[in-house]
Amino acid sequence: MMTTPGTGRDRAQILAAKKSRQASRIAEAASAGLKVLLVKVLVLGIVDAISVYALFVLLLKQDWLVFSLVLFVTVVVNWIYFRVKGLPAKYLTPGLIFLLIFQIFVIGYSGYIAFTNYGTGHNSTKDDAVNSLILSSQERVPDSPSYALTVLEQAGAYSFLVTDPDGVITVGNPESPLSRVTDAETDAAGQAIALPGYTTLTFADIVANQEAIAALAVPLSDDPNEGSLRTPDGSAAYLYLSDLVYDEAAGTMTNAGTGVVYTEDPSQGSFVAEDGADLQPGWKVEVGLANFAKAFGTDSIRGPLISVTLWTFAFAFLSVATTFALGLFLAIVFNDLRMRGRNVYRVVMILPYAFPAFLSALVWAGMLNPQFGFINQVIFGGADIPWLTNEWLAKFSIIFVNLWLGFPYMFLVCTGALQSIPGELQEAATVDGARPWQVFRLIKLPLLLVSVSPLLIASFAFNFNNFNLIYMLTNGGPRDVTAGVNVGATDILISMVYKVAFVGANRDYGLASAFSILIFVLVALVSIISFRQTKALEELN
Repeated sequence: MMTTPGTGRDRAQILAAKKSRQASRIAEAASAGLKVLLVKVLVLGIVDAISVYALFVLLLKQDWLVFSLVLFVTVVVNWIYFRVKGLPAKYLTPGLIFLLIFQIFVIGYSGYIAFTNYGTGHNSTKDDAVNSLILSSQERVPDSPSYALTVLEQAGAYSFLVTDPDGVITVGNPESPLSRVTDAETDAAGQAIALPGYTTLTFADIVANQEAIAALAVPLSDDPNEGSLRTPDGSAAYLYLSDLVYDEAAGTMTNAGTGVVYTEDPSQGSFVAEDGADLQPGWKVEVGLANFAKAFGTDSIRGPLISVTLWTFAFAFLSVATTFALGLFLAIVFNDLRMRGRNVYRVVMILPYAFPAFLSALVWAGMLNPQFGFINQVIFGGADIPWLTNEWLAKFSIIFVNLWLGFPYMFLVCTGALQSIPGELQEAATVDGARPWQVFRLIKLPLLLVSVSPLLIASFAFNFNNFNLIYMLTNGGPRDVTAGVNVGATDILISMVYKVAFVGANRDYGLASAFSILIFVLVALVSIISFRQTKALEELN
């Protein structure tokens, strides 16, 4: 067999070109791998930096449980992303972390709050409560010496640079008691006027921030009974002492003026006198089942709670029933092929569903206004009908507005479900002599419920917590003045929880969390029972 000259050279060139391309691909892969590694190191570096900062803060607060959890998660994340194997874990880890932080932790912490007295007057630690009590009862000592003062600023916070009558120079702020310094700059009279790392406020600065500076109280020492310094003009400070004297060893707070002794009560998180009077603020403590006992054991709370619970169930049930009935009726009507322009009607029907629910509720609140609303002024000729202030009319208004907001969703769901039912079934039933009502009741409705039952359950759960409609339309009113909590005739459980937790001067987060647990239990029970009942419908398939 003859070979042409140069064939060997061509093969060598081809092999060389292949090796060159392979080397180039290897180099590109190595470069890409290096880039990925650098990005990984950069992202993990940011995560680790945030973790180290969090660990430092938790260490200072001596919160060992959260400290251990953050340290464990940080170590596990670094181990997952620096090992070669375990690709699925690398994709799952971010989602699991966000699930832990934004779902599990939030739910768990909310449940924990239900077993505390956390709320107005009990939202901090015991040390903070003691300092707050002493500061709130301080008065200027009549014969207090004058302390030469220079007001300093650092990172947006004010501090006092104090020169006492003996010439001792100290610096402090409301968070850090006065401590002696030796590197302060002084004037000819020996008064400290500046300190390295701080900005000395001018007279104009003091005048511009006079109210904030006058409100400052800088403790003399770690012992709150020694008092604090305050200034009326920013140039001189005076000693203020409290009428309350704290005895840490005995756990008492004594009013020096009246002689009344308030003893620390760990179960209430406050100082309580013999006659039951307590000092506010207190501090947060675990109270066990006290919030649940308060909810079910106090007449002024138990009665409204039962009424609100019954109305919540009635509202959720009626909302689902009315929207489903109207949506199903319209779906049957507009699913008839004999109707002309049904596509246009369908578009019109879903318009309420296209508007934000909270905005629609506000519009309806204006339309139902007794004095100026469109309903009374135009439709009823100026009648003064209290749609939103009468208990039963307000409940009717809520059901009606929710029907207007909710039927388009049911209309869409039922239209899809009806179109999925084979037409042969209806034809066969008609041939067998079934009337239209019998076809609907015995064939279409059972098959329809197979598809929409889970959605009806979800709709019930949604309306059980339909906060937006209640808040925007009636704000839960009219108010029940006899109730021991802030609640109205149209409040449902979730709006009641909101009011207990965030509305009014006395906010009880612990009691609100206990109500939240009750909501969770009720919704879970209803869902479990409902899903068990739907199993009978699944047999139809």
